[in-house]
Amino acid sequence: MANTEVAQIPVTRLRGVGAQMAGKLEQLGITSIQDVLFHLPMRYQDRTRVTPIGSLQPGTEAVVEGEIMIADIAFGRRRSLVCRIQDGSGTLTLRFFHFSAAQRNNFRRGLRLRCYGELRHGSSGLEMYHPEYRSLDIEQPEPLEQCLTPVYPSTAGVSQARMRKLCAQALQILAKSELAELIPGHGGRGFGLAEAIRYLHTPPPNAPQQLIRDGRHPAQLRLALEELVAHNLSLEKLRRQQQAQGAPGMGAGTAAVEAFVRGLEFRLTGAQQRVIQEIRGDLCSGVPMLRLVQGDVGSGKTVVAACAALQAISAGYQVVIMAPTEILAEQHWGSFQDWFTPLNIEMVWFTGRLKGKQRQQTLAALAAGEVRLALGTHALFQDDVVFNRLGLVIVDEQHRFGVHQRLKLSDKAGSLTGRPHQLVMTATPIPRTLSMVAYADLDCSVIDELPPGRTPVQTLLVDNNRRQQVVERVQAACRSGRQAYWVCTLIEESDVLQAQAAEAASYELEQALDGVSIGLVHGRLKAAQKAEVMEQFKTGQIQLLVATTVIEVGVDIPNASLMIIENPERLGLAQLHQLRGRVGRGPETSHCVLLYQQPLGQQGKARLGAMRESNDGFLIAERDLALRGPGEVLGTRQTGLMEFRVADLRLHADLLPQVKQLAGELADGDTGRVDALIRRWLGSAERYAGV
Repeated sequence: MANTEVAQIPVTRLRGVGAQMAGKLEQLGITSIQDVLFHLPMRYQDRTRVTPIGSLQPGTEAVVEGEIMIADIAFGRRRSLVCRIQDGSGTLTLRFFHFSAAQRNNFRRGLRLRCYGELRHGSSGLEMYHPEYRSLDIEQPEPLEQCLTPVYPSTAGVSQARMRKLCAQALQILAKSELAELIPGHGGRGFGLAEAIRYLHTPPPNAPQQLIRDGRHPAQLRLALEELVAHNLSLEKLRRQQQAQGAPGMGAGTAAVEAFVRGLEFRLTGAQQRVIQEIRGDLCSGVPMLRLVQGDVGSGKTVVAACAALQAISAGYQVVIMAPTEILAEQHWGSFQDWFTPLNIEMVWFTGRLKGKQRQQTLAALAAGEVRLALGTHALFQDDVVFNRLGLVIVDEQHRFGVHQRLKLSDKAGSLTGRPHQLVMTATPIPRTLSMVAYADLDCSVIDELPPGRTPVQTLLVDNNRRQQVVERVQAACRSGRQAYWVCTLIEESDVLQAQAAEAASYELEQALDGVSIGLVHGRLKAAQKAEVMEQFKTGQIQLLVATTVIEVGVDIPNASLMIIENPERLGLAQLHQLRGRVGRGPETSHCVLLYQQPLGQQGKARLGAMRESNDGFLIAERDLALRGPGEVLGTRQTGLMEFRVADLRLHADLLPQVKQLAGELADGDTGRVDALIRRWLGSAERYAGV
């Protein structure tokens, strides 16, 4: 077989893989022999040696051999088949809660067994529950495994034994058809690609297991490096394709921006002014802007976006601003109305709530170019939304969407030649290591300065046993004229369960807080109801807002100085930091109380400790990456980008400088090699619309 054919050989070529099994393997992302080879073990079992029973330790896994002393059915809380074996150094109990009469009859006294399983304390001393076992012929003992036994990620209907057989067959095919080496010099890791794959599927008995568990074995580093290079190349390819199409120059709009900034009631920070200048240069260049603006909660990203929008509108183009939730979109709508209505800029609000004749009129106005600014939610993605001269796309909270959705919006450029400029913003600080991989197609700007008057929020950790004291604190804050949030969280994603939790908390607080006006917001409320409650909270008619995490972004109430977050251990650091950012927006000292539930695990303690120690969103983001990994930090809608097979940014961040270097060398060389690398690791779809 030729080298290039391995990725093209369907998995059905393997023995035992018919249509039904192929469907199950597809759930694991396996459709070809190459996919099988890249489906690497998540851990290993050492079945290469027999451990004397007298040397066994609880909590470990081991191979043991011994003769059956007795086997019988035991009756207790659960009926079980109990088999006692001995090897001269001690005795061990094998216990089966699910067994057959034939199994019971086969356990004859004197029969020699080889067993593998986990040791644990039981009623009769050390026990193995449901071990793997086989009978041994004393005259011709079966040889032990010659390498560590892999344990693979699996799915229903695909047993470990089946997966091991499939991988063994794939390795036989690999022996006849080497995978092409696509990065120069093996990336300096000492392992060729095929050699690294073989090693990780069949490590020798003396393999350094701790090094493998830590993801730092040279074979793992070789594969992780190539995978990261492929991801980087994919995004760089996307960037080049976008920029090759050109974009409208918007130099004519700069004077309007300068006048707008002079007329603001507040002074921009140095960081805001720097980022506005970076965006201005992009918009004047004639090359599509692809820029990510990061700014911590309250750093003033919205006015930066307004300057970009005004430059595009003043140059004769349309602008679309998209936010992930109606609450955030409505917050932006209010800000842009205050700024742009005096400038006679025609704006429309576009969400799923827009229906009937009003929707048709809005669509017609956008298509005709009569409206210069459209602001809304993901409803803007819909196929019937068409623009006349779309010059700038602004996406807020980028991590809630995804690359392909951002590009889909950019495809709505109408009759305009080239691509619209793209500005994406996030208040969730992204660690540098993560942005180098996840946002390699974007230039990054950071608003690293808060406006004057913002006070750091003091964060307290309080055990739920002291809940009554927290309720009393809320009472005192509301009586003194301040406002407060009470945030309810659930592990479940169900809107129904989230709503029930918030409703229960609201009822409880209504009983406990005499004279305090309480409002309730959750995902099950109709948009009009949510908007009404939020307006009442904004005007001070509501003193305490009980809510789910729908208020994570887009709520700006300067008078709110106290936030209670129930069960904060259920949330990631980035989300906790976002929620905390809803307070501390006025001159008063603000507090965030993390009302946690015992017992608190080690990771939960680390997360909450980080929140108490720091208000620095970028420091918190680094800690979040270390604790939870990139998929969680970016959010579920971005995990398609971050579903690495081998690479783990928590373990392999130190590879990124070499990744950038190798990707640069390859991008300047053989385009065929670049395309082959991307196909190998990301598949034929390349994940992103327009690529």
